[in-house]
Amino acid sequence: MKKLLLIMFAFTMSYAVNAQLQTPAPSPASKLEQKVGLTDITIDYFRPGVKGRKIFGGLESFGKIWRTGANARTKITFSDDVTIDGQNLKAGTYAIFTRPGESTWDVYFYTEYQGNGAPQELDETKVAAKTTVDVTEIPFVVETLTIDINNIRDDSANIDIIWEQTYITIPFTVPTDAKVSSAIDKMLNGPSANDYYAAAGYYLSAGKNPVTAKKWIDKAMSKIESPAFWQLRQQSLIYAAAGDKKGAIELAKKSLAASEKAGNANFVKMNKESLAKWMQ
Repeated sequence: MKKLLLIMFAFTMSYAVNAQLQTPAPSPASKLEQKVGLTDITIDYFRPGVKGRKIFGGLESFGKIWRTGANARTKITFSDDVTIDGQNLKAGTYAIFTRPGESTWDVYFYTEYQGNGAPQELDETKVAAKTTVDVTEIPFVVETLTIDINNIRDDSANIDIIWEQTYITIPFTVPTDAKVSSAIDKMLNGPSANDYYAAAGYYLSAGKNPVTAKKWIDKAMSKIESPAFWQLRQQSLIYAAAGDKKGAIELAKKSLAASEKAGNANFVKMNKESLAKWMQ
């Protein structure tokens, strides 16, 4: 009987754990993903509601640092460096802190993005960028805090924060022109050493045309000022696969000398084995 009661108790506890009631979150989580030009931007935040309360100058006091959301610090991530109010903000993740005022807000991009509430005072060494923006009063109530990215152009956009009857916008620019110009220059200059090297290595490993692989590895090596022992090793293997045994032996000797100088025993061993095979 005692054993039966224990079994029934364990079953009841298991049911209670697995049947936890789920209810809507008072401030639901939200994630915004937006591409501006070639830059990816993500904003993670929690969205409180007005719920009949006075928000700014009430729930959120003027002049006090606010985490710009509920539950946890609002986080923004940039895939590239961006510019805010003339300040360079490095690629990475930041907390968005704000200091609401009646006519203007201070906006801070803070390197310490993990955590819940906002600190009483900000550590200036952790303020990566700061700007002050004007407040616009809108003629209707926005019930749920909304953070969005709008006015999107190739090289700029705005982070908009709207709640209750308050609207602010934070302009920023992204390095689209620099990225596109760099890509154009690279394309016009032709494939890089890494491109040729990777292509030649793929042809070797996939058993594809070794003559083409040899042409590509030669182009790669011509762009490298001081080839490393492992690069010379790869070149020697491609030469051997293309039937150029003399060239393969010459490159293997160079790779052997370089790997001995670098103290890499594995490459010393592999080069010696290849030389013994090719010199028969």
